[in-house]
Amino acid sequence: MELTGMMERLKFDFLPARLDSLCEQASKEDYTYREFLSAALVLEWGGRHQKSLEGRLIQARLPWVKTLEQFDFSFQPSIDRKVIRELSGGAFAERAENIILLGPPGVGKTHLAIALGFKAAEAGHRLLFQSLEQLIGRLKKAQQENRLDRQLQQFTYPKVLIIDEVGYLPLSHDEASLFFRLVARRYEKASTILTSNKSFVDWGEVFNDQVIATAILDRLLHHSTTLNIKGESYRLKEKRKAGLLPGTRASKPGEEKRAVNADQGDEIRSS
Repeated sequence: MELTGMMERLKFDFLPARLDSLCEQASKEDYTYREFLSAALVLEWGGRHQKSLEGRLIQARLPWVKTLEQFDFSFQPSIDRKVIRELSGGAFAERAENIILLGPPGVGKTHLAIALGFKAAEAGHRLLFQSLEQLIGRLKKAQQENRLDRQLQQFTYPKVLIIDEVGYLPLSHDEASLFFRLVARRYEKASTILTSNKSFVDWGEVFNDQVIATAILDRLLHHSTTLNIKGESYRLKEKRKAGLLPGTRASKPGEEKRAVNADQGDEIRSS
């Protein structure tokens, strides 16, 4: 059987188009048979991996793609880079552990959540992004259409579920109950990355019920890492630099590198 036919039978989608260039490279660099075979398989696997990643990112419904390399850690010194580096390895998803990112608006919570989710997607895990408002809206609609259990099951499929903007809008008692049912379904089965502008002591108000809030926290925090980010908003930083905020003036060249005063008592807790 000729080579082209064999590659078709093996369903090699990426190697055929680059085989000639690979052969030329192998000749120039005097590859052994083993090295050539390894290079050919790596090329095919790399193409399949990239295609699979692109599919997972489409399914993830990310509002944008952000990476850890794009994050300005120098602007948020309260974040322990070692903790982020450990989380970026993706072991949290393998162990069904949660990540909770707390802090005021604009400090980079969503960026970090998406970047860590992206790392999990690169590792082959199914990912989904939802704001809390989107999530509750879908659960309520499913409940009205008598398919709530099916919708809850669909939300348990992603190995990593990012829930953004918890605490910006208070929930009704019924909405909080729906959220609790989702958290309970995913408990110890899959990972949740959650961002919130509210500290845990305020979650009773967010969920309109202290008992439900406690039950939610009990499950979220059992296997989790919490990062409490304290710092200035990136968006306000840019406006302040441009002199667009009251009592500020446009920065002169070099002033944007002034030191950032940060509270060094920030809490980063793993459990």
